[in-house]
Amino acid sequence: MTWQDDYAANLFVFGTPLRLLVRGEGPWVWDEAGNRYLDLLGGIAVNVLGHAHPAVVAAVTRQAATLGHISNFFTSPPQLELARRLLELADAPSGARVFLVNSGTEANEAAIKMVLRHRPRGRIIALEDSFHGRTLGSLSLTAKAAYREPFEPLPGNVTFVPPGDVAALEAALGDDVAAVFIEIIQGEAGVKALDHDYVRAVRELTRAHGALLVVDEVQTGAGRTGRWLAHTATGITPDVVTMAKGLGGGFPIGAVIAYGPAADLLTPGQHGTTFGGNPVAAAAALAVIDEVLPMLDDVAALGEWWREELAKVPGVVAVRGLGLLIGIELDRPSAPVQLQLLEAGFITNNVNATTLRLAPPFIVTRDQAKSFNQALAGILAGQHGEIPHEQ
Repeated sequence: MTWQDDYAANLFVFGTPLRLLVRGEGPWVWDEAGNRYLDLLGGIAVNVLGHAHPAVVAAVTRQAATLGHISNFFTSPPQLELARRLLELADAPSGARVFLVNSGTEANEAAIKMVLRHRPRGRIIALEDSFHGRTLGSLSLTAKAAYREPFEPLPGNVTFVPPGDVAALEAALGDDVAAVFIEIIQGEAGVKALDHDYVRAVRELTRAHGALLVVDEVQTGAGRTGRWLAHTATGITPDVVTMAKGLGGGFPIGAVIAYGPAADLLTPGQHGTTFGGNPVAAAAALAVIDEVLPMLDDVAALGEWWREELAKVPGVVAVRGLGLLIGIELDRPSAPVQLQLLEAGFITNNVNATTLRLAPPFIVTRDQAKSFNQALAGILAGQHGEIPHEQ
């Protein structure tokens, strides 16, 4: 029996994996046959420091040998320090609070509870092409019909409006709206950034109607765009920010940051999590923060150069994104190109029918980016043979 047969016999939700990966180091991963791949997806924007980063390995090992898990009847030094650092990095005013969870969808679930405490039974507005998670609450905010329809009717009362359309948002808003959820960059839509003026308009309109503004930074947070939090480029202060993915550098952790009156919406007993704030996860996140903060300017600069170079590749229609979250729109279906890139030793994601997504580790080099550009150019030019890469 092959590993594909064994997988099919035991698991089925994700479909058959593209490869059986057994080891990672830096920006590289290896499969069971010893083939090496440049990981330009980073576990879907998670592995910001690559694989087996010494600082993360040391932090996790040290904490696991000290205090591995406690119940939420108690707290721990890593949990307290992580909350303090997150508030500091968010430039949060006095009274802001952090709630630690295990994933992005859980962070958004907590945010949904908060907004429904703010305005009980209120409507929620989300954007078309949005993605906020797969659990039932966060799925109700996710626009893609293929994700939603098998599980409808979904909880909540959600209205979707087109991104960038201030008039449509203004028409949908009313005093019955509890919150508006936005992503600064819509990753699942093909890496499409919201205009800064639009984000500022959302903030003004939500404030005028007494609705909360929730910014989903699950994918864009932790430095992915060259800023610790992407929304800070717009100058706004949200009511709630959700984070996960890159925050733990590969270790499951998420966070909800609540500002102002929103910080007091959930009271003891109204929400909980067994593993949220786990000392080992918190220690991993603290290591990520220490390593990532000095890298932010390099993330922004490499991303800008890379997008400019990718735009020159024949067959590339458009290149979108910020920092090291990049969408490459092609003049053809993206799925076959993704598979050819995988055969050539590059891990990417065909995020929609014509767009490839890159979300590599921040440690990726310009030379490694150039090697990807060359491979992509060769494939788009019809050179379908395997492109040499180091084994």
